[in-house]
Amino acid sequence: MATTRPLLASLAGDAEIEALLSDAAQIAHILDFERALAEAEADAGLITADAAAAIVSAIKGFSPDWDDLAVGMARDGVVVPALVRQLRAAIGEKHGKALHFGATSQDALDTALMLQVARIIPVFLERLTALEEKFAEISETQGKASLMAHTRMQQALPFTVADKLKTWSEPLARQRAALAGIRRSLLVVELGGPVGDRASFEGKGDAVARGLAQRLDLGIAEPWHSARDPIVAFGSLLSLVSGSLGKFGADVALLAQNEIGAITVAGGGTSSAMAHKSNPVNAEVLVALARHNAGLVGVLHQALVHENERSGAAWTLEWLTLPQMLVTTGASLRLAPILAEQISFR
Repeated sequence: MATTRPLLASLAGDAEIEALLSDAAQIAHILDFERALAEAEADAGLITADAAAAIVSAIKGFSPDWDDLAVGMARDGVVVPALVRQLRAAIGEKHGKALHFGATSQDALDTALMLQVARIIPVFLERLTALEEKFAEISETQGKASLMAHTRMQQALPFTVADKLKTWSEPLARQRAALAGIRRSLLVVELGGPVGDRASFEGKGDAVARGLAQRLDLGIAEPWHSARDPIVAFGSLLSLVSGSLGKFGADVALLAQNEIGAITVAGGGTSSAMAHKSNPVNAEVLVALARHNAGLVGVLHQALVHENERSGAAWTLEWLTLPQMLVTTGASLRLAPILAEQISFR
């Protein structure tokens, strides 16, 4: 989004999350995988210590040929074969064959994805915490004020601002707890070899997986090449977060209507034709982002359908969908605290 549509990205994007999902970040994490794999395989006796040292040294000073990677991606459908060829050339003939020993492209890519997500989740948690704290602050200063509740878009009965704030904050507390607890089930290494049975590691696959996980600070799991339910469950959680923030945005937009006037939104958007207007832009964007993620999570569920042991189609669909969901969630969590700072109850 930031690269192709910078104007839209300024409204509905998230530069920090996009950077963590960039091509450069992905390649860096694939290199982390290859480094840790070589060290773990040397410990297990699958490759020599000299080979592992040569691999680590080459990776340390490695700078990829991006044009060649793009050609390889278009040809192979994955970037890893081209990257491995470049790395082997940098390592040299003597130890080059030890690189990526027993592994397949999916091992490198899926583990790299987990390393990217491991850096994104703390950002989300920090933003959620800041938003909850802002809601608590508003409740402390304005919570006792009376507010008209609305059911089915009609006036219902009076309650308080604090009651309203609970409807916004309590779902976020549950989702923050779910995000914080997801590390064990989601952030795990992928190491299965060509068909996901670890047979290519000569009986030492489990030991290599343990060493890999320890070095990368990830959990251990059985190979999950075609078992994508943790990824889809994570996407569903992202949609819950953006959906809850969309509810916040929708309520603010409704309560800020001139005819209701229960909320004032400071610093609203201007109109090119009507100077009197102050549009609740951030509230509106939160609604749009919530609906966008709700649509994308349905697409992500389609990526569960892997034919047999690996599906290039399902895998590509996941690449198209999950990063956009992460950026959309990040944008929601970027905008919601700004909106919370803008509002005041009348």
